[in-house]
Amino acid sequence: MKRAGNLYGAIADPDNLRLAFWKAKRGKAGKPDVEAFRADLGRELEDLRGELLAGDIRVGECHTFTIHDPKERLICAPSFRERVLHHAVVNVCEPVFERRQIHDSYACRKGKGLHACLERAKRFTRYHDWYLKLDVRKYFDSIPHDRLRALLRRRFKDRLLLALLERIIDSHSAGTGKGIPIGSLTSQHFANDYLSEADHMVKEAWSVRGYVRYMDDLVLWHDDKAALLRVERQLREFCRDALALELKPPCLNHTAKGVSMLGYRVFPDRVLLARRSRRRFVRKLGGYWQMVSDGQWSQGEFAAHALPLVSYVGHADSASFRRRIMEDIGCSP
Repeated sequence: MKRAGNLYGAIADPDNLRLAFWKAKRGKAGKPDVEAFRADLGRELEDLRGELLAGDIRVGECHTFTIHDPKERLICAPSFRERVLHHAVVNVCEPVFERRQIHDSYACRKGKGLHACLERAKRFTRYHDWYLKLDVRKYFDSIPHDRLRALLRRRFKDRLLLALLERIIDSHSAGTGKGIPIGSLTSQHFANDYLSEADHMVKEAWSVRGYVRYMDDLVLWHDDKAALLRVERQLREFCRDALALELKPPCLNHTAKGVSMLGYRVFPDRVLLARRSRRRFVRKLGGYWQMVSDGQWSQGEFAAHALPLVSYVGHADSASFRRRIMEDIGCSP
């Protein structure tokens, strides 16, 4: 792939920085740091532009917290100012990352997403007898900085841009020279691009037709169980040797039993919620409604938290389940 150049000026362009601000503030209006930035927007964006042009941009300012959803994860949420910077970078660099993606990679891409991934998985489940599911052990924490930087140098030739990307990468560490933060927009695109190397091996070198990837969740389909196991060994070796990543033990099963992926069970004709996703919906929605009942949240605050949750379960055939749970806790429309 031809390397992209002359992009740094576009990142620092005032119109791009203003667009980045509006993207960064979506869903965060009213928060003190957002409103403070907005109150002096012209000066804030000019300062950001000045730092970019001087090649001395501040990065690494973040708020860390732990979630258990369902497994424990350390989230590093960047400051609002840095969120604007990340959006400015992605506005310009996203088309370059996109050029390397295969059709069946579904995370962090326009026109793709979770629903499209599940529909594609349903199609492959309909036409193949076996599936193999894999994911990377502690993926974001395991990505080595040196190999990620080398990959980015194959994507971009703009010296100032590469220096900025490397500064963002080096601002976080989960170990000696590895790890990118969960919660950062640039991290999502770095991580999605990093595994695109494995995508091309699966599709082109090993000729697997049934394959989808959603970030570090990989599912392969085939009519031949032995063929899947052979590809699994090759993919495990490639991830270890070329990407310095460790894959967890595989899940291999008949597609007729349902493909477990991304919190769902995918069958040839339908998508159901996995058991843990049903439990999570009940627990979280009940907790949100209790906040309203206790007077701690308004109806608007409840809706803001509940809508993403309802949207997630809405990707499955779950209408009767949703109605029953909402009636049980007393928040049915």
